[in-house]
Amino acid sequence: MRDGGMGGGGQGAVPNPGDLGWDDGVYQDGPQPYPPQQPAPGWQHGQVPGPRGPYGAYGPGQGHAPGQAPGHIPGQGPGQGRIPGRTPGGGDGYDRGNGGDGYDDGYRGPDGDDDGAGGHGGTPEEAPAGPGHRAGGHRRGGPRRKQRSRRRKVLRWTAIGLAVAVLGTAGAAYGYYEYLAGKIRKGERISGKTTVKKPKANANGTSAMNIMILGSDSRLSDEDKKLGGAADSSGARADVIMIAHLSADRSNMSVVSIPRDTRVNIPECEDPKTHQKYPPVNTIINASLGRGGPGCTLATVQNLTNVYIDHWLTIDFGGVVKMADVLGGAEVCVQHSVWDRPTRYIKHGGSGLKLTKGKHVIKGKQALQWLRTRDAFGSDAGRAEAQHMYMSSLIRTLRSQNLFTNPGRLNKIASTAMEAFAVSDEIGTPKKLYDLGMELKSIPPNRMTMLTMPHIADPEAPNAHYLPAPDAGTVWSLLRNDVAMDANGKAKAPGTASASPKPSAPSGPPAAAPASITVSVVNGTAGTEGKPAVDHRAGDIATALKAAGFTQAAPSQHAVPSPGTSVVYPAGDGDQGKADATSVAKALKIPVSNVKPSASAQAVTVTVGADWTKGTDYSATLPKAGGVPGSADAVNGADDSKCMPIQPIYRWAG
Repeated sequence: MRDGGMGGGGQGAVPNPGDLGWDDGVYQDGPQPYPPQQPAPGWQHGQVPGPRGPYGAYGPGQGHAPGQAPGHIPGQGPGQGRIPGRTPGGGDGYDRGNGGDGYDDGYRGPDGDDDGAGGHGGTPEEAPAGPGHRAGGHRRGGPRRKQRSRRRKVLRWTAIGLAVAVLGTAGAAYGYYEYLAGKIRKGERISGKTTVKKPKANANGTSAMNIMILGSDSRLSDEDKKLGGAADSSGARADVIMIAHLSADRSNMSVVSIPRDTRVNIPECEDPKTHQKYPPVNTIINASLGRGGPGCTLATVQNLTNVYIDHWLTIDFGGVVKMADVLGGAEVCVQHSVWDRPTRYIKHGGSGLKLTKGKHVIKGKQALQWLRTRDAFGSDAGRAEAQHMYMSSLIRTLRSQNLFTNPGRLNKIASTAMEAFAVSDEIGTPKKLYDLGMELKSIPPNRMTMLTMPHIADPEAPNAHYLPAPDAGTVWSLLRNDVAMDANGKAKAPGTASASPKPSAPSGPPAAAPASITVSVVNGTAGTEGKPAVDHRAGDIATALKAAGFTQAAPSQHAVPSPGTSVVYPAGDGDQGKADATSVAKALKIPVSNVKPSASAQAVTVTVGADWTKGTDYSATLPKAGGVPGSADAVNGADDSKCMPIQPIYRWAG
């Protein structure tokens, strides 16, 4: 039988499953049979190699080349068959001999002659021979066999090399994933009392996403104390509070800053680590971070805005410096040379920011100084505007670089980000954070809007604190109704659905005749518990629906406070219920994104929220795309022309 044959006559060899990429049939000389020989020890004709041994491919005596080769790992284990292994005399057991490699030179002894001393690794038909001669006369094939052996050797090691490369890459990828996962700091999403519920997906099955971004001025670590100054400070405060809103169709994004000195109601919170409970209090919003962590700030923001916040991310002083360094900085601009330092009028603090007039690319500690500067920019609102400038510039910079062609830099940024940020539990894996980054990747800068919550002076401390202005309600309505803050997108008619990032499903059945659809109208204009509702709102809307042909519309006898207007239908009614509810929404010019299924609804139900206190055309209450109040100081993400004004006392002659 020839090398490679497993059964009689050398035909129909069964591939060795332990040899990666190995095909014995490639190396058979031809169909001619060879005289049967007495098999060498351990060889059994027609038998598939046996189970793997502890050190190599198979157990003793079961390999394709029988004998006493020590195994895949030199010097260990009994005969391993076709996986090469050194014999006691230096051979590998594939061909006979004590001095060669077992492929071509298995017969050569230590001096290189073909006179090996009785090896034990010969081909099946060749029994071990005595010293000084070859078993069975002459080796068949001569040079041709050597050529086959070389080809055999190259392909075998190529196959093994490829397998090792694939497994090594997979192992490295898994190891790197675990490395990144180990860097992530996580915490509970919410740790305070709130009545705001997560909205259901819209009629297209998509939802907007709201992420709270916090910049913590914690001085708990030595690094943060060194960067933050103010040695008498302790604990954590929310130096930066932003809501990043991604539209349901992921076509646009807005970032709304809430000034840290805004006085609000902070609800009862419990610290998830210490389990210490904090009673509700009315004070400035940045204190919420120290009363139960980011989850307390999230509950406070939800109660203030009536906007559901899906996730939170926090970054401290040290994290800002690390991220600014690894990202290469961002371009900012000042109208005058600035030096933010203690003065005779304001003796405390000062970030230390010192820049000459014009544009600068800042990073590291200087980036932190920019983000913390308050007095030189005039107020906390001025600081928020400067933060928006930095953030939009950084986004433009990142979008101009194709990081996916530079894996080394991408990995460095990812590793630094995992270490710099803390995140809420539900997004606390590298994959989920990567997916979140991909959500942001496709939004162009001219569809990004940075703005500040409209605010007024707080009567209790007019020179230090703020209260939300009436215009703030317009901003929150834009977020709740997923209306773009910019006017650069394609306009949509009232009552139409936002585009979906996924292929649209079939439209489903047509709506039933209006007169056959039962509609219940609920007065929710109180907004939240404890506030008065607007009288007769449910009756007014029911009357409007009857005029539009929905003759079975009727006001509910029970008011249910709701900050926003919605239309729900029984979930069990499926596509037909969705079609009927959509027809009701269109009659009132309510966006289809407000139409949702409900497990508790008994009929199509319109809830008239606090955002619709008069009139019967809901679209008249909605701000149009780009309808941001002027008091919000909105900046488009593509605008790089603005420069920050500097208060006179902080200017210098540089």
